[in-house]
Amino acid sequence: MNFVAMDFETANAKRASACSLALVIVRNNQIAHEFYSLINPETDFSWRNINVHGIHESDVAMSPTFPELWEHIAPLFEANKLVVAHNASFDNSVLKRTLERYELQPPHYLTLDTLRTSKQFYPNFVNHKLNTLCDNLNIDLHHHHNALDDSVACANILLTEQHQFGSNALRQFVKAI
Repeated sequence: MNFVAMDFETANAKRASACSLALVIVRNNQIAHEFYSLINPETDFSWRNINVHGIHESDVAMSPTFPELWEHIAPLFEANKLVVAHNASFDNSVLKRTLERYELQPPHYLTLDTLRTSKQFYPNFVNHKLNTLCDNLNIDLHHHHNALDDSVACANILLTEQHQFGSNALRQFVKAI
């Protein structure tokens, strides 16, 4: 399986306030590359979001803005490429709203949500939060809400599902954006 697992953290409740991004590239069922960056969202931080991810405005002051990152990562978001996230509606909307904010053309790509797949494949789990899945599937998740750790966990959830249920069972969850 080849895909990119993506996770954003945001500075506040607005989806166009990305303050960190991680991308984990999986090639032939193996994690091949990991990318992580803080992002200067050029907006205020909410204490609620800081309490979740621990990223402060001072942490991102010298970080690149999203347009500076986008020129390097845009090739990962193409019509024939699969981008996976846990609760993908959130991460896909952060990407979309951030691109709109900077008047950048949104890409077309394939997406799959491991939150949706996990509800289908593991209906008896108490819930389908990322940390619960990792606990139940024996997947390491060291720092929940650290974008890189969450992306690695998401990638490993999908790889576990593919191993347990097969690629054909996953195809029904792939959607085009």
